[in-house]
Parts: sequence; structure tokens; C-alpha cells
Amino acid sequence: MSKISLPELKKQLKTYKPEELVSIIVDCYKSSEDVKKYIHMMLDPEHTENQLFEAAEKKILIQFYPDRGEPKLKFADARKAISEFSKLTNNQVRTIELMIYYVELGVQMTNDYGDMYESFYNSMVSMYQSAVQKIATDDSGALHRMFREKLIFIMQRAGNVGWGFQEGLADAYYTYVGGFDDED
Repeated sequence: MSKISLPELKKQLKTYKPEELVSIIVDCYKSSEDVKKYIHMMLDPEHTENQLFEAAEKKILIQFYPDRGEPKLKFADARKAISEFSKLTNNQVRTIELMIYYVELGVQMTNDYGDMYESFYNSMVSMYQSAVQKIATDDSGALHRMFREKLIFIMQRAGNVGWGFQEGLADAYYTYVGGFDDED
């Protein structure tokens, strides 16, 4: 199957009758869970966004604190939930909320179970850094004001564990959004 360019696709779709386009969309809807989510987002954005947010939160939570058994710690699954939510909703604030939630659960886990392994901490610091980088793009400082307390609380709670975890979080915070503190 050869790839068709976007302009070619648009040109081709313009030749179809409305009922044929509806049929194509329905077939796509039936064939792909991602298309289904996208269409729901287009038709009922607020309700769908809330559902997607709750589903992403649950996917993240299960990696750290499953209903049964030991934690899975499949960080790729948790990160994928955040990424999918971001792509489907394009809601930066709620995406940052999910990113911070991921790190909060990681810090909670280290406080509950003790020291973890280095790649665990690297994953937490990486997500925290991604969150503060997104926050730093808001020149008004509104995002920083919204998340400042949580970000600082996470740093404080990470002080009881090893591997330079707290230092990594603090470095990310002060590198990207620490300047906003001077303005408050």
C-alpha cells in the first residue's frame, strides 16, 4: 500500500457524497479504539476529556498501587497513558496534572517501601523535569502558581530517599521554574 499525501487525501475525499463519507467514518470508528476516542472527543469534548483523564489516572495508579498483587512498575504504560491523554485532549494543564500525579505516586512509593533502584528515580526525575519544562513555557507564571505547592511538596517528600533523588528534582525545579519564585 502506497502512502497518500494529505492534499491528495483531501482532494479524494471531496469527490465522495456525504453518505459515503459517513460510511468511511463509521468503518474507521469500528476498526480503531484510538479513532473511537478521537471521535468522542470531537463530539462531546468535556465529558470525554473527563473520562480520558480518569482512565489515565487509573492506568498510572495501577502501576504503583494495583488493586491486587505487587506493583507492576511498568513506567512505559503510565507514560503512554499520559501521552495519549495529551494527544487526544491537547489540555496542557490536565496533562501536567497527570505528570505530577505520576511523580507523586513514585515519591509515595519510595516513602512506603523504602529505597528503589536507580532507573526508578531516573524515571521520576525525567517526568518531573518534563512537567516543569511545560510549566516554564507559560510566561505569565499562572501554571507555576497553580502547581508550585505540589512541586515543592514533592521535592520535600523525596528527601528521605537515596540516589540523589531530591537533588535531581530540585535541580529540575530551579533550572526551569525557580525564577518564578522570585516574582511571587
